[in-house]
Amino acid sequence: VVLLESGGGSVQVGGSLRLSCRDAGYRYVSSCMGWVRQAPGKEREKVARTNTDGTIRYADYVKGRFTISKDSAKSTLYLQMNSLKPEDSAMYYCAADTAHLTCSDYVDRYNIWGQGTQVTVSS
Repeated sequence: VVLLESGGGSVQVGGSLRLSCRDAGYRYVSSCMGWVRQAPGKEREKVARTNTDGTIRYADYVKGRFTISKDSAKSTLYLQMNSLKPEDSAMYYCAADTAHLTCSDYVDRYNIWGQGTQVTVSS
């Protein structure tokens, strides 16, 4: 496993969590990287991504609540999640796209995946 996620857990509505994704091999931190989530019985959906030029994109349903950031020196991607809602409950995956020159919202373009970390938000 080359992308190592941590930081998931169980919180109550309105709580916060910070997910981390360490690129153990220092190979993907300069690529398109992002967070994707999947709830039971649902399709994978984009959460946020960092582009190779440093720009950032968020899904509308997390905008204003989640913050993605990257520490290149530590080769680590973060996702700060605030004001969590029950609908945010899912397995969260860190992913990288090393196959394309431009980044995209299509989660299928990610070709490197972490093992996932579970986030559960209870009311």
